[in-house]
Amino acid sequence: MSAKSKVIAGYSLFSICWLIVTDGILHFSHISHDLYVIIGTAKGAVFVLLSIIFLYHMLKKSEQLEKVVENEQQLSTLINSMPDFVCFKDSQGRWLRVNDFGRRLYCLENVEYEGKTDRELGEMVPFFKEAFEQCIESDQEAWEKGKLTRCEESFQTVDCEIKTFDVIKVPLFEENGARKGLLTIGRDITQQKLAESLLLKKEKLSVLGELAAGIAHEIRNPLTSMKGFIQVMRETREVNDVYMDIISSELERINQIVSELLVLAKPQSHDYKPFFLSDVIGYVINLIGHEATLNNVSISVHNNAPKACMYGDQNQIIQVFINIIKNAIEAMPNGGDIRLRVWEEEEVIHITVSDTGVGISKERLKKIGEPFFTLKEKGVGLGLTTSMKIAQEHKGKLEIKSEIGKGTTVHLAFPAYQKR
Repeated sequence: MSAKSKVIAGYSLFSICWLIVTDGILHFSHISHDLYVIIGTAKGAVFVLLSIIFLYHMLKKSEQLEKVVENEQQLSTLINSMPDFVCFKDSQGRWLRVNDFGRRLYCLENVEYEGKTDRELGEMVPFFKEAFEQCIESDQEAWEKGKLTRCEESFQTVDCEIKTFDVIKVPLFEENGARKGLLTIGRDITQQKLAESLLLKKEKLSVLGELAAGIAHEIRNPLTSMKGFIQVMRETREVNDVYMDIISSELERINQIVSELLVLAKPQSHDYKPFFLSDVIGYVINLIGHEATLNNVSISVHNNAPKACMYGDQNQIIQVFINIIKNAIEAMPNGGDIRLRVWEEEEVIHITVSDTGVGISKERLKKIGEPFFTLKEKGVGLGLTTSMKIAQEHKGKLEIKSEIGKGTTVHLAFPAYQKR
């Protein structure tokens, strides 16, 4: 029985009891006729007054109910007109309501989805079983975090189209911390992802054009020199050792350019395994220490995470440190100090390499890392580009901060390897 029916039944019972009891009292009471009339009139007035109060509250409740129904209809119309997936679930993951877009998306137009879980809906609509299983995992993640979460979910529709959604999940809780419900909103970003993919391809083509122009420029110079010396030796019919040394040096330069380009453009097979970062730093310092001493540069190491372990290609990380420290040495032609600091924080290994060199202007700092952009007189301009690519492949990052006259600091961050 509804609350409204209970109220009407209660009022009817009260009215009957009121009439019977008051009439009985008046009938068995020994009072005069005039008093009987007065009391009967008062009884009727009280009954009318109570009826008016009851009717007023009933009408007021009815108005409020109509307003709630109207607001609900407006909200329902708004939600159903949205081009996004909107779904409400209870604390047990049972579907309470989904908008028209969601019903069309999962082919639920003729399915009684209310009160069903994702797993039950997967049995009812087998085509989307994997998609519903994916929803179960992301729902659990949202409940565990206890706050708004955001993720991307992709699945195939009945039209054989792969749809990608930017999904927001908001878990709702009672005041005592118990689960109340889960709101899910998913926006179709398939076209956006396609546009990003096309843009990425265009960027790759643009980079390819820049690389081609850089290669032509960088290789033409040594080739021109080699061609001139070979022509001179052909005319004189003599082999000049000085010329041969220069030709050999220029060939080595071309080989260096090609080797660094291969690292940039071609995926290499790497030997990925755990290693201690302190071993890498020790190796690089021993390797480059002599060059630093010759250039009147002192290197100090402050390693606050001697047991920090990484996962990746140790040789590539060595290459990154060599590039950074050599750049620091060359930035201090009159000598200076290099300070290398290591620490670990929240399963992330941080490394900073700071020098007391001449620094880099803001304009040039923006171009650091671009292929063939270099501040060195004899540089190729691929060292930092290669280092950034290696850092990215190891799920890390490389950032550079510098100021003219105050030196440069390179910040590296890599995920720490946790043996599980």
